[in-house]
Amino acid sequence: MMRKSTLSGLYAITPDFADTPALIRAVTAVLDGGCRLLQYRNKTADDTLRHAQATALQAICTAYGARLMINDDITLAESVGAAGVHLGQDDGEVAFARKMLGKVAIIGASCYNDFARAERAAAAGASYIAFGAVYASPSKPRAPLAPHTLIARAHAKLPLPVCVIGGITLANAAPLVAAGANLLAVISDLFQLTPTQMTQRAAAYQKLFQGEFPT
Repeated sequence: MMRKSTLSGLYAITPDFADTPALIRAVTAVLDGGCRLLQYRNKTADDTLRHAQATALQAICTAYGARLMINDDITLAESVGAAGVHLGQDDGEVAFARKMLGKVAIIGASCYNDFARAERAAAAGASYIAFGAVYASPSKPRAPLAPHTLIARAHAKLPLPVCVIGGITLANAAPLVAAGANLLAVISDLFQLTPTQMTQRAAAYQKLFQGEFPT
């Protein structure tokens, strides 16, 4: 049975947008579809553009009642008033992020396919743990795969929402929810679409958490 959590549903992660108006249009479309957790990720932008884009997205998320996460940058998350930060293996310690951002901040931790790492993240104060890639992913083709059994184990044994990422599409997402995933982190299957399609796809992902699966 899926653990009840305020962190549940589609977790949209932005690809590298150089065009800020295009980023805003895309994110607005996804939020129109019911997504309420967004991660800003841009590995190619400089600090000035990243701050400008994150500031714009924070305003949009506030208007929609959504929460903005920042990928790997604690300082940027703090400066724009984001809901929290997601940390990869080399992006800093969970305990430090918690100290910097406060008790109510959302701190996510990438755990790849490592249950022991997830246990350590939980003990350090993470808000959710993320496993993946769960499927072969174009954004991280060399990432080790995290099996569905690992998702189920974490769901049963750890007191945190479980996020999954990597190669997720609407066609292959339902088994992940059934295994115990609380959050589906999606990039390509959302942001490669037109705005209208993004809204429809986001809504369809949200329905998975209501037991409505695509046929």
